[in-house]
Amino acid sequence: MNSRSHTRWIDRGLKAYGWAVYAFLFLPILVVVVFSFNSGRHVAELTGFSFQWYVTAWTDPFVVRAFRTSISIALTAGLISTVLGTGAAIAMPSLPRLVRRSFDTMMNFAIVVPGIVLGLSLLIFVVSATGWLNDWITYLFPDTGFSLGLGFHSVVAGHAVFGSAIVAILVRTRLASLDPEVIEASSDLYAPPLRTLFTVTLPLLAPAILAGFLLAFTFSFDDFIIAFFTRGQAQTLPIYLFASIRRGVSPVINATASTLLAFSVTMLIVASLVNRRRSQQRPVPR
Repeated sequence: MNSRSHTRWIDRGLKAYGWAVYAFLFLPILVVVVFSFNSGRHVAELTGFSFQWYVTAWTDPFVVRAFRTSISIALTAGLISTVLGTGAAIAMPSLPRLVRRSFDTMMNFAIVVPGIVLGLSLLIFVVSATGWLNDWITYLFPDTGFSLGLGFHSVVAGHAVFGSAIVAILVRTRLASLDPEVIEASSDLYAPPLRTLFTVTLPLLAPAILAGFLLAFTFSFDDFIIAFFTRGQAQTLPIYLFASIRRGVSPVINATASTLLAFSVTMLIVASLVNRRRSQQRPVPR
């Protein structure tokens, strides 16, 4: 067997291995989607085509409530992430080199750290911080009965830590591709820095900012691990699905999970199209 034939067999083996990995990852998802349209009650027996389980799922008040909670958390976390990430991306080029590298390391760390480590760290931090603050609240306002704890706001804070790093990286990439002479021209025309920011810099960064918001929103909406550790009494849709599966898989769960999948994939496609539009824009002539 010559070297060319050897290489051909290696290429075929690698392709087969790649297809096997894709099948292992996506075939279970395909099975869930297919069986969500099953007309029967048994998830392992396909007896016909029907939308009845989608109707059942999205008329269930618990599913609707969990969906609304997930949307509220994702919107709030996405907006906070967009503001923090965009501000950090714009401010970082003017920082000293050592400080800028420290910020880069922290942003990358927030993305690559395992979710369970981030969730556990946030749980410990929130419990410690709210315990300290509750002591002061009780001391200063003993009759209010107000106290801080885990819940909606702690989940939003946890998702904002992750989302702001995503937004900052996207906006920084876009900012690095801009022609600095465009921004300098605004200063040469005696525009104040704030006016330059809102009339020149932010409009040029708008596609990256929007793509970052959509990604932060999607990751927050889909997240289970961070929300599980920091949720308190708040129940998001992924947590509701997890709690439901512990009682057994049903066609209603398949329908809910399929809707969640379709929503997330749609948001990711929109974010990808927005980001691609940014990359296809004509460079500013020098």
